[in-house]
Amino acid sequence: MQLFYTPDIKTNIYTLTEIESKHCIRVLRLSTNDKIQLIDGKGNFYEAKIIDPNPKKCIVEIIETKKDFGKRNHYLHIAIAPTKNIDRFEWFLEKATEIGIDEITPIICKHSERKMIKAERLEKIIISAIKQSIKAYKPKLNNLTNYSDFIRQNFNGVKYIAHCEENKKTDLKNSYSKGQNVIILIGPEGDFSPNEINLAKQNNFQEISLGESRLRTETAGVVACHTINLLNE
Repeated sequence: MQLFYTPDIKTNIYTLTEIESKHCIRVLRLSTNDKIQLIDGKGNFYEAKIIDPNPKKCIVEIIETKKDFGKRNHYLHIAIAPTKNIDRFEWFLEKATEIGIDEITPIICKHSERKMIKAERLEKIIISAIKQSIKAYKPKLNNLTNYSDFIRQNFNGVKYIAHCEENKKTDLKNSYSKGQNVIILIGPEGDFSPNEINLAKQNNFQEISLGESRLRTETAGVVACHTINLLNE
């Protein structure tokens, strides 16, 4: 399957970007009437054929449209502190996107060691991951947000905070019910501070555990993502 990301598609005739055109014609060596697939990141999956194999402006014609392709029965939003080693955070974005996630908010916490991210690079990683995993929906990546600002935002669904403190917690798999919209907070390498945990509880976040092992931030994010998807199968 030759899959291309086309977020601005509006009509049955579409011109691929120069980068995608080069990949399509020069790298894959496709030509007139060859079939390719397109996704717009909004839930539409298109079957198309090449009508002008220009390596700079490849023109294709849509022959079939599948709406709500791969639409899930729930909404998953993970708010997670970017790791000091940005490669680990990028790994989380890639794997969470491949597994299935709707929204990601990078958050700055008291113990955060990274307070800057390059959104453009992260978006490219997400786009590559939806193409790899054949997803028609592109997860929304929000701006880096202070924890105290994020925690007070409204959310229509269940709200969880995963942390390592010895508080009374419920396993995520025993707390979540299939079909629920959910937001999960994942802290930095130094975990959430006691004040941050209390603030979450004051804003109706439930304390959860992701298992007995002490997980790295990016691993915790992937485990949370996988658990929600597994429970929704």
